[in-house]
Amino acid sequence: MSAVLPPPVGRELARFQLLRELGRGAQATVWLAHDPRLDREVAVKLLSADADATTRHEWLNEARAVSRLTHPNIVPVFEADEFDGQPYLVFEYVPGPTLHEQRRQRPSLPAREAATLVMGVLDALAAAHEQGIVHRDLKPSNILLGGDGRARVMDFGIAARVVPGGRRSASAPPSGDGLIVGTPGYMSPEAARGETPMPVMDVFSAGVLLGELLAGAPLMRENDPYRAIARVQTEDLLLPAHVKVDDTLRGIVQRALARDSAARYDSARSMHAALAAWLTPQEAAAAGTDSHATLDFLLRRMRHKTDFPALSSSVVRIQRVAMSETESLASLTGEILKDVALTNKLLRMVNTVHFTSAAGGGISTVSRAVALVGFAGIRNMALSVILLEHMGDKGHAAQLKEEFLRALMAGTLAGDLTPVARESEEVFLAAMFQNLGRLLTEYYFQEEALQIRQQLAQGPATAAARESAARKVLGLGFDDLGAGVAKAWGLPDTLQRALRLPEGEVPSRAVDRRVDHGVERMRWLARGANALTDAMLGADGEAQVAALNVVAETYAAALGLQPKDIVGCAQAARARLSGMAQAMGLHVAPGAPARRLLQDTVAPPTAVAAAGDDRTLVVPKSGKPAATGDQVAAAEAQAGRVACLSEGLEAVKLAVSQRKLRLNEVLNLVLETLHQALDLRSVVFCLRDPRSGLLLGRVALGKGSSDISSAFRIAPDASASTDLFAALCAKGADLLIADSKSVANRLPPWYRQRVNAASFLLLPMMVKGQPIGLIYADKLEAGTLKVGEADLALVRGLRDQAVAAFARGNT
Repeated sequence: MSAVLPPPVGRELARFQLLRELGRGAQATVWLAHDPRLDREVAVKLLSADADATTRHEWLNEARAVSRLTHPNIVPVFEADEFDGQPYLVFEYVPGPTLHEQRRQRPSLPAREAATLVMGVLDALAAAHEQGIVHRDLKPSNILLGGDGRARVMDFGIAARVVPGGRRSASAPPSGDGLIVGTPGYMSPEAARGETPMPVMDVFSAGVLLGELLAGAPLMRENDPYRAIARVQTEDLLLPAHVKVDDTLRGIVQRALARDSAARYDSARSMHAALAAWLTPQEAAAAGTDSHATLDFLLRRMRHKTDFPALSSSVVRIQRVAMSETESLASLTGEILKDVALTNKLLRMVNTVHFTSAAGGGISTVSRAVALVGFAGIRNMALSVILLEHMGDKGHAAQLKEEFLRALMAGTLAGDLTPVARESEEVFLAAMFQNLGRLLTEYYFQEEALQIRQQLAQGPATAAARESAARKVLGLGFDDLGAGVAKAWGLPDTLQRALRLPEGEVPSRAVDRRVDHGVERMRWLARGANALTDAMLGADGEAQVAALNVVAETYAAALGLQPKDIVGCAQAARARLSGMAQAMGLHVAPGAPARRLLQDTVAPPTAVAAAGDDRTLVVPKSGKPAATGDQVAAAEAQAGRVACLSEGLEAVKLAVSQRKLRLNEVLNLVLETLHQALDLRSVVFCLRDPRSGLLLGRVALGKGSSDISSAFRIAPDASASTDLFAALCAKGADLLIADSKSVANRLPPWYRQRVNAASFLLLPMMVKGQPIGLIYADKLEAGTLKVGEADLALVRGLRDQAVAAFARGNT
């Protein structure tokens, strides 16, 4: 293609008189011209007369694209024509430099000035995108700066036409799909791969533009255009660390520059809203959440990415069925069974001492679990499990675990603080989901979550401080974010209102549960439970007890409870949370703050006495005393058991995974851990004999263990009505018997004659549905083998590791 020949100054082109050259490119020149018909100055762009068909197509495409756009931040095209073989376009004349020219004098701009300029560019892009047009070549030389300082986007020569949903219009002319078009250094990774044009490509270019205005230099220094195209596909563009901007603006730039287009702002309007919120956070907060960019981005991400749709759809389905007055037990069971992982976790949770004792044995079906626990209880368990399941694969899992455990503790505690069953079920979710905004921020906006924590580190991390920090960083508070998602999930209106934090000072008298359908009381119960949870997370030992007492005194009147009762609930909730965490397979690293929610920290007698009655603390829901003088010793023993079992379980896990020990050594480690932690008389391991099919005693520890071990000869039989051991081993059902007299008619003769313990635990070992062994543990006196939910979860973990050792073939 030949160069464009400069016509002499003063020459007329059609009716336009060319006055002076404004700029020159490889394929065209731009002239200032006078339009005598309208008596105005215009810009005339001349294309080389011998331009090829592709270039002429782009020329016409630009005219067609821009002619549809009327926006103050877009340079309009007045007409497109040809004169004496010379193609030309007529634009509005903008008497100012391009951004590229201005940057020669001012390479960088102050943060607010740069953000304001880019917001104008984003306005232009949004208008184009709404008309189905992607610019594809946004860069400083394609942005004119008028005398009023307003940015105007021009040069839509390689723009592509798309339709809603992201596909190109079938009627539109080809625009380079499969070809790499654009300017290296400003081109998005997907554009560099020649993918179908999408608006997020322009968002990336706008991010580069903003980053360069702040840095005063290119974000990618690369002279070779081919290397630049390759690098943008494999390297993250970063705003240099030395650039002095706050964390929020830096986060906006980095999100716009995300290599994964799904992690980027999904539209120019979303990025514009984020910048607007940064410039005027108070106005953004006052605007509400209905159309907030952060919430809109989050909801779209949850719908379209593969990491969270299962959560959203499961929440909606289970919530719909559980809240329905017409749906049956079978309906809820069917919904849960659609998720294999959820089914397994749920059954593990309900097979704890609390439920199995009521059920008279192990719970092996979801329908039985639903019937026993109830619709609302299953819903709460299911939602808890789903939240956890979809957080496990994130790189920042430790922080996610802490946020999840915090939410679960708040829900558990809130439910315990009310004696009303229906209110208990609802307030569980209200307290848990008062943390939903925090959970989702930690999951999706990791960098922003870190910024929020850094701000909170400078002062007390109160609920008000968290909301303020979230608004500053995200543009809206956790409260609004969680409420927006809850609305999208279709949670009941009362629950949507209950999960919002109540405003003002804590009431000085009990909140009436009859007012507003009890929503206001639920909000204060949830807020109080979260405050108690924060107190637990903030300290250990006596300092934690003191903090709990302060919170209890603050909320006692509003909740209509005594401070000592509130503290007792907090202590009791910790034990239950430990059991739930173990049942879920949720392990927290030693030293992590979240372990304070799982360890039993019991008030010394002096602290209990200071809180009120020196003997009995009444837990409203269960009526069980908490933290009496006698219970201090019991709780200390519980803590010792949990610690011993936890350490043993970790040691066994390591040995099994790394095959450091032989199989018999693994089994001995399991039995030793159980014997020491539970203070057993004896513990026996039985193994299936391949010839006879009997489970025979092989390894034993404890007093008289050799004689006891030799007595075990069990023939697994699911139909055995008079042999408890045979039936349970065939079914793979765990069982804890507090007093053997209660099952005397089902104990086999060999057991009564040679073992005869008053309290025992059976843990069958199954592989592919078939019994391969049994772990038996006992104590001589009835009621002395005490295994709490947390203990039982760890004991089962040891059993499961023994099974894994067989499966892995440790030798």
